[in-house]
Amino acid sequence: MASAAEQLAANFNFGALAKATELKQRIYFTLLALVVYRIGTYIPVPGIDSAAMEAIFAQHQGGILGIGNMFAGGALGRMAIFALNIMPYISAAIIMQLLTAVSPTLSALKKEGESGRKKINQYTRYGTVLLAVFQSYGIAVGLEGMQGPRGSAVLDPGMFFRATTVITLTGGTIFLMWLGEQITQRGVGNGISLIIFAGIVANLPLALAQLFELGRTGAMSTPFILFMMIMAVAVIAVIVFMERAQRRLVVQYPKRQVGNKMFGGESSHLPLKLNPAGVIPPIFASSLLLMPLTVAGFSGTDGPQWLTVITTNLAHGQPLYMALYVAMIVFFAFFYTSIVFNPEDTADNLKRHGGFIPGIRPGKNTAEYINHVTMRLVTVGAIYLAIVCLLPEILVAQYAVPFYFGGTSLLIVVTVTMDTVAQIHSHLLAHQYEGLIKKAKLKGRRG
Repeated sequence: MASAAEQLAANFNFGALAKATELKQRIYFTLLALVVYRIGTYIPVPGIDSAAMEAIFAQHQGGILGIGNMFAGGALGRMAIFALNIMPYISAAIIMQLLTAVSPTLSALKKEGESGRKKINQYTRYGTVLLAVFQSYGIAVGLEGMQGPRGSAVLDPGMFFRATTVITLTGGTIFLMWLGEQITQRGVGNGISLIIFAGIVANLPLALAQLFELGRTGAMSTPFILFMMIMAVAVIAVIVFMERAQRRLVVQYPKRQVGNKMFGGESSHLPLKLNPAGVIPPIFASSLLLMPLTVAGFSGTDGPQWLTVITTNLAHGQPLYMALYVAMIVFFAFFYTSIVFNPEDTADNLKRHGGFIPGIRPGKNTAEYINHVTMRLVTVGAIYLAIVCLLPEILVAQYAVPFYFGGTSLLIVVTVTMDTVAQIHSHLLAHQYEGLIKKAKLKGRRG
């Protein structure tokens, strides 16, 4: 079966894609949904002076707000209805996963299967609404105090503006949450990841134009631009290699006799990814660093002294920012892995099916061995994430390179692309298998 799957995967071509009607419909639905998302990033929030907002944001786009604008697909800079993007949902989902690890009630729900998962998803949606309301109200208050070269960003400040902003931004986040779920169910790939992916990719041409403009004006040398391009390709290659890397533990199944026949005795592999946490650690680390600094960026010079201190010490290139960013990435790499992967459950499943790792006793010893191997892999994975995300951050801070060439953005783009292509391959394999089965049935009837 494995060799057949490899052969079908090797024979993947556009002709096979053209014959897969269901897959084409899924791809069309995904593209249409992403187009709807991109249209929403250009619809401004009511009561915003777009020209004044653009001038004000131009003063802050080199700071932490640039990262938020990158994740929002440019909607934050335009203060569009999708300015919050899907980040409140991601934060709520990660908070729920953290709570599941410490709350016996949520842990019991998780073990209930599909019904428990639906309840946890419902709690995640409630948390998303609460976070979106809180963040949108903070943005509304911050917008009223923002002044720029062209005046205030808000045409008519007051409670009515705050209420409409909260309703608009929260509604935009809820719509994106629903749209992401629809993409996951009816389209191809993970909907939430694709929404972030679309926002980053949509602004890559503008980032390239900015980079070449810096070279044209002499602000950045041509050799350095070439170095940046080569480094981006190298980072992409490293990400692809590391995300595909895995440690395969040999699992042996004993022989057993049923009547006069012998069954079992075969061996298989238990694959352990080098980076089980994926892009979650850098995204969550960026989100945590983004929250206080967003408030500081919006408050400007009128904010309290402690906000000014935060803005100064947590700017790009500052030692404190780099240290916290790396520490958060490493912490969430280990913590998230401990949530999504349980060595004891894996060892119990192996023991239940009669499998064992050669040289290791089943049960507790197997769990300890799997945990030991996993921690070593996660250590390498955390170092890889920290390096990939930290080095471009230094370039962004020191040489004003656009955020879209940062490690986090490249990591998201490459990982989401790999996952989406893998799902397309899976749909094609299923379609081709169905075709082979139909042909076999027709031949059987004729025979």
